Amino acid sequence: MKKLLLFLVITVLALAGCVQTKTDVEGGKDSKGDGKSSIELLGMASGEEDMNIVRDQLVKNGFDVKLNIQPDYGSFSAQKEAGNYDIALSSWTTVTGNPDYAVRGLFKTGGDYSVVADSNLDALIDEASTLTGDEAIAKYKDLEERLVFDQAYIAPLYISNKYQGIYSELVNPKSVLLPKSRAQVWENIEFNVTSLNSTETLILHQTLDSLTSLDPIKGNDGSINTLNTNMYVRLVNLTDTDEVVSDGSLSYNHAIADGNQEYYFILRDDIHFAAVKDGAAVDTGELVSAEDVVFSLNRAKDSKSVPDHRTYSIHENIETVETVTDLTELQNKKVAGSDKSILDVLTQNLPTTIAQLVKDKDAVSNASGAYQVVKITTPTPFPQVLNYLAHQSGGIVSEKQVTSINTFDVANYNPDKDIAYGDQATITEGSATYNNQLYASGPYILVQKNDYEAQFVKNPAYRVGSEYEPKIAKINVRFIADNDSALSALRNGEIHVLQAVPETKLDIVKSDAKLTLNTADSNAVTYLQMNTSGRAFSKSADLRKAILYSINQDEFISYYQGNKKPAVSTVSPLVNTGLKLEADSEKVKEFLQAANDAK
Repeated sequence: MKKLLLFLVITVLALAGCVQTKTDVEGGKDSKGDGKSSIELLGMASGEEDMNIVRDQLVKNGFDVKLNIQPDYGSFSAQKEAGNYDIALSSWTTVTGNPDYAVRGLFKTGGDYSVVADSNLDALIDEASTLTGDEAIAKYKDLEERLVFDQAYIAPLYISNKYQGIYSELVNPKSVLLPKSRAQVWENIEFNVTSLNSTETLILHQTLDSLTSLDPIKGNDGSINTLNTNMYVRLVNLTDTDEVVSDGSLSYNHAIADGNQEYYFILRDDIHFAAVKDGAAVDTGELVSAEDVVFSLNRAKDSKSVPDHRTYSIHENIETVETVTDLTELQNKKVAGSDKSILDVLTQNLPTTIAQLVKDKDAVSNASGAYQVVKITTPTPFPQVLNYLAHQSGGIVSEKQVTSINTFDVANYNPDKDIAYGDQATITEGSATYNNQLYASGPYILVQKNDYEAQFVKNPAYRVGSEYEPKIAKINVRFIADNDSALSALRNGEIHVLQAVPETKLDIVKSDAKLTLNTADSNAVTYLQMNTSGRAFSKSADLRKAILYSINQDEFISYYQGNKKPAVSTVSPLVNTGLKLEADSEKVKEFLQAANDAK
């Protein structure tokens, strides 16, 4: 009981925001004077159970643990950016289905989310990205050795599965996909009574109500990944099992040329940009074209194309993007690992034979044989570029619309007066800057949002008459931060799909006759991120290793009733390197002693 009361007191203090700045926290010091190493563990209230388990494991191994529990992602991020932590409870889902994405932005020097600066690790990340098969496995094993066991930049906790709850009394559960990596697919979903598709609103759910940006390259987090994935079409897609395909994308087909440095895409002409007028989606009549593809991907790979660019490292391996007009180029180049020409692959199952390749969007007419082909070139062999093109940041935006809005000087951008394309204020109800200027190339467009929900309607000019035309006319995304509240809303029919059912609540969904539970593997890994600057742990690999070997993954798996799996790094769901982390109290003692001896 005393232990529980102590935890409640610490939790209340943390939630009250008593830790706010770097000077408020003296992390990594002997705060009690009893010889213990003091650790500040940062996390969110939603991860409280995991924080409790971590705390108990560290205390058992001689650490004095202080919890810094923040109520939401925004305050958690603020604390992390201020450096108010020794270790932070973190998670990552590789939504592109490729191992490079699982490490590049997280652990490479200068990466979008990296707090690590290690040239040896950088080299391993770059080398591994160019390899396939057994060579790739061996290199990712070297990478994990450096990241986890040699330097202990992270301490892995577990791999999660995916559990999705569906209000199947109203929604057809067979129409709701659960991909391993790709964000939720909206265009497939339909009601059991299909006549309701045009009249009933589908209610989906997400926890975060503040949207980073509706410009697909300016955000890469849970607030916008699903929204932007369904609002902007990409050159390729991922299947439920992470295969890269052209199905449901802007391209009919794609092909990789011999040498793995040139990638070709033949574009379809049955997708127009949608805009919002008087609260409804309208067809702009503007083709989503090769010009827009070239513009979108060039800005995606340019770190200076927009202020606060969050995704450029994902696309930094693109060297050039261009429109191909010479048909003989496609005839003369061979597909990697094949005797077929690029043209042979690109022309499979087209509506008509290619008569000409055109550069001008106004000359495109697939029915008449006039097509557009885009070529992407990488500086080195990099087959994983296709996975990155399937990411929401590879979404195609309108060159005309974006350039007409982003007229400011990026270097001198002033958020108080400059309104960038995709700013959530332009679609937020009651905002002084409300002026919906979105142009959507995907199946849905966001009409407006408030603190309660975001309202989407189908793009009237997206794949009309095909199997990929959106089934449901209106979708609202309800913002519910608390998982238990979201589950209650699902059971009451207030939301129709709960994308992430907690492992501890699976029996509730299974026993409810109105619900259906979908299960799938995922690429989601939960881990402890070590602070690499400003703390005692920043300078001592021995201290970090002491934390690493304090972690007993079996206790997490037991707590979650066997619904978690062991992890080594964020690569674990994608590449089995054969490595394993095992708790070892003797190693903890050795590393703590080594750290003390080095003082």
